[in-house]
Amino acid sequence: MMKRSDVLIYDTTLRDGTQGEKINFSAEEKLRIAQRLDDMGFHYIEGGWPGSNPKDSRFFELAKHTRFKHARLSAFGSTRKPHIRSENCPNLAAIIQAETPVVTIFGKTWDLHVRDILDISLTENLAMIGDSVAYLKLHGKEVIYDAEHFFDGYKNNAAYARKTIEAALSAGADWVVLCDTNGGSLPSEVTTIIAEMAALIPLHRMGIHAHNDGDLGVANSIVAVQAGVRMVQGTINGFGERCGNADLIPIIANLQLKMKKRCLAEETIRHLTSLSNYVSEVANVPPQNSQPFVGRSAFAHKGGVHVSAVIKNPTAYEHIRPEQVGNKQRVLVSDLAGKSNIEYKARELGVELGLDKVTTKKIVKEIKKMEDQGYQFDAAEGSLSLLIKKITGEFKDPFNLESYHVMITKRGNEPPLAQASIKISVGDEQEVTSAEGNGPINALDNALRKALTKFYPQLNEMHLVDFKVRIVEGSEGTAAMVKVLLDSKDEEEVWSTIGVSDNVIEASWHALVDSVQYKLSRDKININNRTARCRRKDS
Repeated sequence: MMKRSDVLIYDTTLRDGTQGEKINFSAEEKLRIAQRLDDMGFHYIEGGWPGSNPKDSRFFELAKHTRFKHARLSAFGSTRKPHIRSENCPNLAAIIQAETPVVTIFGKTWDLHVRDILDISLTENLAMIGDSVAYLKLHGKEVIYDAEHFFDGYKNNAAYARKTIEAALSAGADWVVLCDTNGGSLPSEVTTIIAEMAALIPLHRMGIHAHNDGDLGVANSIVAVQAGVRMVQGTINGFGERCGNADLIPIIANLQLKMKKRCLAEETIRHLTSLSNYVSEVANVPPQNSQPFVGRSAFAHKGGVHVSAVIKNPTAYEHIRPEQVGNKQRVLVSDLAGKSNIEYKARELGVELGLDKVTTKKIVKEIKKMEDQGYQFDAAEGSLSLLIKKITGEFKDPFNLESYHVMITKRGNEPPLAQASIKISVGDEQEVTSAEGNGPINALDNALRKALTKFYPQLNEMHLVDFKVRIVEGSEGTAAMVKVLLDSKDEEEVWSTIGVSDNVIEASWHALVDSVQYKLSRDKININNRTARCRRKDS
C-alpha cells in the first residue's frame, strides 16, 4: 500500500517564479495563489525572500494571519554573510522574523562561485553553510538547504561539493536539495550523481530543484524521483528566470498518473488545468496552448486520420484521459480536415442535423477552399460554427448589408476621428445609422450594433475583447491579403471569428458580421419572429 505521500511537492512560484520576465505579483496576489496551492494540497509553499524587498516582507505579515490547512510555508534566504556571526546577519534575522515553520537557505556548492563571485576562501564558505543551518535550527525551524549550482559544482570539483553538503547535514539540515541552477545537466548526469550522493544524503531527505535552460527541467525532476529523491521543487507553468523552472504541472501529472507516485489527493489532480489557468490569469500572462496536460491544445486533434481514430478509441492519440487533469478533448477543423472532423464538430457545436455524405463533402470542400484563401478555422470556431450551420440550412442571415461608409478625419495635432455609417435591412425593414470610434473598425462595430439592437436587443450584452490583424502572404507589400481575428464575449462565453480580404476594413467587416451572427445563432433566435415583434412594437 502506498504511503500517504510518496513525493513531496515544494512550490516556489511566489519567489523563483517571479524572477521570470514579465512575471510580477502583489503581496495580496501572492497570498491568493498560496491559498489556492494550499487548497490543492501542496506540501511546501515558498513565499519569498523576506528583507529583500517590501512586497515580500508584507506578504509574510499577511501570511501570519492566514491559516494553511495542508502546506507548510517557507521563507527563503541566503546563508550568513562572510566573516560575521550568524546572530549579526540581517539576512538570517529577516528569515526568522517572517515566523514561518520552514526556512529554505541556499549556499554555494560550486568552487567557481566561491572564489570568483563571493571572493572568499573555500573554508569560509563551508563555515557560512554550517553556521547558518545550526543557527536556524536553534530557532526551532525545519531547515531546507538548497545546494545552489550543485550539479555544475560536483562535475567541476566533486570533493568540495560533497564537503558543502556535509557541512549542511552535520549542522542539522532536515533536507538537502540538489539544484541544477544553470539548467544545463542531462538526465543521465542527474541519475548518476544522485546515485553517488545517496551514500552521503539519505534519499528520503533529498530534493531536486531543476531549471529549464536545456528544456530538461521536467525530465531531470522525473529521473531524480526515479533515483529515489523524495522532494521536488518547481513552479506553476514553469515560470522562472531565463528559460524558467521545472514546471510542476506536468511533473505532478506524470508522477501520479504515470508512475503511480502519490503527490496530491486524486480529486485535486483533476484541478491541475484550472490551477494552471488561475496562476496565468493572476500573472496576466496568456496561457500557453501547447503546455502538456493542461494546455488548450494538449488534447486537440486536427488531422482527419487522427480524428477518425480518436472517435473510435481516444487512446489511439491521447496518452491519458484529459478529464483526469481537468482538460477536455477538442477536434479542430482546417484544410487537413476529413469527414470525421466535420461530424465531430457538428455534434460539439450542437448542429441539429443528420449529416449525409453529400453535405459533409460540401462542408469539407468549402473549408479547404477558404483556408487556401487565408482563413484559419481552428482559430475561429465561431466562424466555423456559422459556416456549418449555413451550409446545412440551420441558420439564415439575420440581416443584409446594403452599404457602409468609413471616414477618417485628422485635424492638426488632434487625434484622428473615425466615423462610420451603415445601411442594413432586416426582413422588409431598413435601418441607417452612423457612429464614431477611436478607429475605423471600432466605428464600424459601433454603427453595426447600433443598427441591429433595435431588432436584436440582446446584442447589447456582447462586446469585442481582442482584435488581431495578420498578413496572409507578404510578397505584395501593402496590397497583401490580411486576416482579421476577433474575440467577442457576453456573459456566457468568449468566441472567435475571422475575416480575410486584401482590404483590412473589409476583412474586419466579415469578422464583425460573423461575431454578431454567432451570438444570434447560439441564442437560437428566430429571425422572422423577432422581426414580427419589432414591427408590432413600432406600430
